[in-house]
Amino acid sequence: MTIHLKQQLLAPEAPPPQENKSIRQEDAGAAFVLESKGEWWHAGFHLTTAIVGPTILTLPYAFRGLGWGLGFFCLTIMGVVTFYSYYLLSLVLEHCEKAGRRHIRFRELASDVLGSGWMYYFVIFIQTAINTGISIGAILLAGECLQIMYSSVSPDGPIRLWQFIAMVTVVMMVLSQLPTFHSLRHVNLASLFLSLGYTFIVVAACIHAGVSKNAPPRDYSLEDSNFSVVMSAFTSISIIAAIFGNGIVPEIQATLAPPVTGKMFKGLLMCYSVIFLTFYSAAVSGYWVFGNKSSSNILKSLLPDEGPALAPTWLLGLGVIFVLLQLFAIGLVYSQVAYEIMETRSADVNQGIFSKRNLIPRIILRSLYMIFCGFFAAMLPFFGDINGVVGALGFIPLDFILPMLLYNMTYKPSRSSFTYWINIIIMVVFSGVGLLGSFSSVRKLVLDASKFKLFSDDVID
Repeated sequence: MTIHLKQQLLAPEAPPPQENKSIRQEDAGAAFVLESKGEWWHAGFHLTTAIVGPTILTLPYAFRGLGWGLGFFCLTIMGVVTFYSYYLLSLVLEHCEKAGRRHIRFRELASDVLGSGWMYYFVIFIQTAINTGISIGAILLAGECLQIMYSSVSPDGPIRLWQFIAMVTVVMMVLSQLPTFHSLRHVNLASLFLSLGYTFIVVAACIHAGVSKNAPPRDYSLEDSNFSVVMSAFTSISIIAAIFGNGIVPEIQATLAPPVTGKMFKGLLMCYSVIFLTFYSAAVSGYWVFGNKSSSNILKSLLPDEGPALAPTWLLGLGVIFVLLQLFAIGLVYSQVAYEIMETRSADVNQGIFSKRNLIPRIILRSLYMIFCGFFAAMLPFFGDINGVVGALGFIPLDFILPMLLYNMTYKPSRSSFTYWINIIIMVVFSGVGLLGSFSSVRKLVLDASKFKLFSDDVID
């Protein structure tokens, strides 16, 4: 695909490089949380953790609303479009850096390129909603993992889901004190291996379940009514968009030591190699075995409430442990934007990152943020539905629409060029998908709301 790199950005006049540098020196969010020391492989670790998480265990659930053919098609299209989108976004960031305006935040980039102050607040609102939603989802799923392990040992034990969520929240409060995004590089390398580990475990468990004498009956039929089929399909598309979603590419690119030219492309290649291995294998194996009975967490399908486990318990237990450990890394990655916002206002860049002046506010604010996320995770256990809403309202605008718009505004490719029109088509199609996905996802959330109570002990599918 030809990328046109001929024309420069037409936007409000930016400060000269030395002034930009001076501003950064007074910006604790940039100096501390988003310090720029990383290499391309560190970006690959961050990207992989941001995209390849336990949400891939929701892919069989997404397939049940699409069927085999449409499920494969949507999974592939989402993969191609997001890789293309993130690559374009990295090119825009590189272009601005060469012009003397290095942007380390999505909101600053959108406001600069589009020349509109309201875009700054639009992006920060969407990013905050996404990051908080994912942090809530990570804590919720981690609590569910603990509940699964506990139930296998003590089926009638007294500990409830909200108590496991509280345990996870305490651990997250401790881990949240890692001061910078770059300091997560080793955590995110471990996260990459964990994602490969539990994916292969789940695939092996699904194959075992599918060929065993206790294999569940397979039904790949869709909903009965046409309206329900359409709504389920758009909910599934929103879920896949959320699974591929990122929303923090500029913040990840900010962790790279300048110059950043070409580094994000290498990081994306690393990330999407892992995506190819994990997404397709988890989706195919899970949907093959459970069909339209797939749970929003395929591990729950393999460990049904009634009857024996459909795979060796020790194998599933190991998979649950891997998922649990990676969830801590995911919660940390998606909390970085919130921490950067808080520390931009609360920290003093003229004092050390571990000085008493900066350490005490960091401990208090980050702990309060985790308590907030943990409270809502315990109160609203809607894991599958939250994915759909977040995908439609958050990831689709940031990952499927804005990067193409920013690229067209920055490089201004000819209106007769393939690049220009493919970008326009992607924006139009996914705007429609986002609107319909929002409606279908909110509709399902409302329908499921009648089936649960606050601080329920069960996660609603």
